[in-house]
Amino acid sequence: MTIRKAIGSARRIVVKAGSSSLTTPQGTIDANRIDALVDVLAARRAAGTEIVFVSSGAIAAGLGPLGLARRPRDLATQQAAASVGQGLLVARYTASFARYGLTVGQVLLTPDDMMRRSHHRNAQRAVGQLLALGIVPIVNENDMVATDEIRFGDNDRLAALVAHLTRADALVLLSDVDALYTGDPSRPGAARIEEVRTPADLAGIELGGSGRVGTGGMVTKVEAARIAGVPVVLTNAARAAAALAGEPVGTYFHPGDAPRMSSRNLWLAHATTGQGRVVLDAGAVEAVVQRRKSLLPAGVTGVQGEFAAGDPVDLVGADGLVVARGLVNYDAAEIPELMGRSTRWLARELGPEYEREVIHRDHLVVLA
Repeated sequence: MTIRKAIGSARRIVVKAGSSSLTTPQGTIDANRIDALVDVLAARRAAGTEIVFVSSGAIAAGLGPLGLARRPRDLATQQAAASVGQGLLVARYTASFARYGLTVGQVLLTPDDMMRRSHHRNAQRAVGQLLALGIVPIVNENDMVATDEIRFGDNDRLAALVAHLTRADALVLLSDVDALYTGDPSRPGAARIEEVRTPADLAGIELGGSGRVGTGGMVTKVEAARIAGVPVVLTNAARAAAALAGEPVGTYFHPGDAPRMSSRNLWLAHATTGQGRVVLDAGAVEAVVQRRKSLLPAGVTGVQGEFAAGDPVDLVGADGLVVARGLVNYDAAEIPELMGRSTRWLARELGPEYEREVIHRDHLVVLA
């Protein structure tokens, strides 16, 4: 029995393929690569495993029809390319999976689908029903409506969140490199990291910002593995079959001993961005971080930015460091009048509707 038995025997697996695994060197969609990957996924599906496929490539698929030689830099043209390319990409998957008698369903998600509890539940039900009906969900970020300020930022992160959303048993990340390395894999002396059990295993390793080790990308993959809460394998598309079979390829990330985050805390911590800041005194920081209490008006010393009730906001100490994030019960403009007051005083002076927390502990996650 190997340590990767969890991958080989998983009942439900999320598989993510980046654009580099699906495109030609010129950046256009490669039908042969898609067919080869679908061959692997269909084989695992035939063995009884439910597959949720997170696919990049919508913008790349739209380049040719729009007459673009390379990926556009401005958001509006990216959105136009995604709008054209998403349909073409799903059509290609539809044809490829149909060779095995499998039907696919398109699932386009935005961060709001993770941030808003009702949206989260709806997405969870929808994907669950697709799987119950024997459909292969093809998931991507809804690039057409995403903005620079509100987006997942990378499909690695999206795949990790989808693993939680679908209660998957494992996650396989297919990249342009076959594993995580101790340095740039194109340089002599770089060694493959076979396993990562704890963050300490990566101490001293330069991951880069986005892409290959030293040039980017691995940061988001390591972060995805950290938040997935399930066994994760990182490798390239050529080794996808071996990875899904639990063979010793790529880098295997152990899920760790920490309890798996609840869906609510997960999307608060990793799928939201603070729309403003609430400054806490030392007592409130201790209450929120150490004792997991609700944030009361008495512990608030300041407010920064503009936000509305129900928005996610960051909680910071006097030093400005973010210690938690939560869904606030008041608009930013209301909070200054409440600061330093007890809820009993507020109810007496302003009315019973003010006898409530700034953020309830059920809607708060500690980040420190």
